[in-house]
Parts: sequence; C-alpha cells; structure tokens
Amino acid sequence: MTTPRPGDPGWMDYLAEGNARQARKRTCADAVIRDADGRVLLVEPSYKNGWDLPGGMAEANEPPVDALRRELREELALDLPVRRLLCLDWVAPHEPWDDLIAFVFDAGTLTAGQAAAVRPRDEELKACAFFSPAKAFPLLPRAQRRRLERALAALDSGQTAYLHNGIPPW
Repeated sequence: MTTPRPGDPGWMDYLAEGNARQARKRTCADAVIRDADGRVLLVEPSYKNGWDLPGGMAEANEPPVDALRRELREELALDLPVRRLLCLDWVAPHEPWDDLIAFVFDAGTLTAGQAAAVRPRDEELKACAFFSPAKAFPLLPRAQRRRLERALAALDSGQTAYLHNGIPPW
C-alpha cells in the first residue's frame, strides 16, 4: 500500500490514524509565585499528601500557559501574568501513571497586600502559604523539590532548565 500524500484521497484518514496511534502526554503547568520577601507560594492539595507548587493538569488540547492561568483562577482566585518558562521536566512513568511533561512558569512577585489575601478558593486545596526556599524544599516531594530548585536557579540565571525527573540530563 502506498502512503497517501497531502491532497490525495485518504490523506486525512491517514493522518487521523497516525494521531490515534501516537503517544499522548499528560501535561501539568505550575507556577513560582513569590512575595515581596522572596518567599515561595506552596499549596496543600486535599487529594494527596504533602505540599505542591500552585498549578495543575492541563485539559485535552489546552496550552500549558492557559492551564496554569485557569488553575490559578479556580484554586486561588489569582489572575497573574505568566512571565516566562523557567523549566520543562520530563517525568518518567511512576506507579499507575504514564510519563508527564511538567512546565514551571514564573508568575511574578505579589505585593504585600496581594500575598496577604491569597487563600484557597476551591475544595482541591486545604491550605496555601508562603515559605522561604529553605523551608519550602523539605515540604515538597523529591521531584517537585528538584523542579523548584531548578526553577529558582532559572530566575537568577535567565536560562530555562530542561530536566528529566528534576535533573538535567547532561
């Protein structure tokens, strides 16, 4: 059988078949949000143990930046400008989950008034608080801690980090 070419009859069916067979990647988008003292905002989800960066999973065909903005509005009532990508982390399959692409964006620094007003607005969060990086790191799962460490380094260096399970692959 000859592979159809663009414009041939069957071309769209050929593309649809390829799309149906190719791997799908789960995607999450998180934010580094700081207060005027340089502390980092963490959230405590109600559906899992421990703390996390604010953000969440993208819906089907949703751009990561849009997913982040949506999650911040839904869970914290924050409408923040997303400044830039700090790191991109490929997370290997683990437990029941397939692999994941995790984006971490800079969502800026809140004023003292904005930071004081931040609170959970959705049942998915039990709590949220600002922590110094030194206090935030031990609260996070290992992969998330590594991601935050690299994201904070990217804020200082201006260089986006590419990671595999929170570690640069080279």
